[in-house]
Amino acid sequence: MSEDRNGLSYAQAGVDIDAGNALVEAIKPAAKATVRPGVMSGLGGFGALFDLKAAGFADPVLVAATDGVGTKLRIAIDTGHLDTIGIDLVAMCVNDLVCQGAEPLFFLDYFATGKLEVADATRIIGGIAEGCRRSGCALIGGETAEMPGMYAEKDFDLAGFAVGAMERGAALPRDVAAGDVLLGLASDGVHSNGYSLVRKVVERAGLGWGAPAPFADAALGAALLAPTRLYVKPALAAIRAGGVHALAHITGGGLTENLPRVLPKALGADINLNAWPLPPVFGWLADEGGLDQAEMLKTFNAGIGMVLVVAADRADALADLLAATGETVHRIGTVTEGAGMRYTGALARA
Repeated sequence: MSEDRNGLSYAQAGVDIDAGNALVEAIKPAAKATVRPGVMSGLGGFGALFDLKAAGFADPVLVAATDGVGTKLRIAIDTGHLDTIGIDLVAMCVNDLVCQGAEPLFFLDYFATGKLEVADATRIIGGIAEGCRRSGCALIGGETAEMPGMYAEKDFDLAGFAVGAMERGAALPRDVAAGDVLLGLASDGVHSNGYSLVRKVVERAGLGWGAPAPFADAALGAALLAPTRLYVKPALAAIRAGGVHALAHITGGGLTENLPRVLPKALGADINLNAWPLPPVFGWLADEGGLDQAEMLKTFNAGIGMVLVVAADRADALADLLAATGETVHRIGTVTEGAGMRYTGALARA
């Protein structure tokens, strides 16, 4: 080997192993706060162990879900508001799990960035841990990848992986029938879908992220970063109370695409658009972007983040139970004979 060339190190190539180790130590307290029955190991191993029997299951079926946050990350990166984007990541996974009737048990994350800033990464993963804590699942592992040349230094991407379980025979949807009532749970804003269109509307409006939000008493970027609502605990309470036949998480595709996913092929839904108020953020997006009602209902949640399909004779009791957990509940329609979504009324501004 030539002796007149200086040796290189991994750090000089842009990867700081010491920073990665420091991050693991920094996030251990947050991960520990999510521990639940069934967790058998902490962070740092090559894999994470979970005991289903210790979690209380007799004959479990596992359910898995994975998702990301999408281009909402761009707003978090550009504004430096990093504390809640991890909640979005967890919510996008665990809200899907509960639609199958499963209780989320544990979560793993993948965090990739151009340059690992320990303080920033700790805030991001702290949000993931908070989302896990709120939904009753444990953060038991993950992967941090520092990838210079793949991402700009401040850029990052997130992916999440959630595993849940239910007793055999308890899977949803089941027993969905014409006459079932649709209970819609209010969203907390745009959640984590449609942000490529959101960003295009903001660009058209000529607004910066620090400008006052036209629809809220906050800066525009901060208002649009309101995290995805976690529906896990109220949904599980409703399932355990009896009478829930299906749940639909209203994400990309809106009501138009997501509700039919849990209905038998011969059945459809009648939706009364006057049954809930359209949150101000959606009214602004519609006006500023010139978006028609069909586009709103197929791109955004339009104010309804989760729909429960319930037996008609249980609808009032389940609505009361959900309201008691802190949810805002709207009776938005019914399941009907004949496939397809049928809308009456019009999205009405709050």
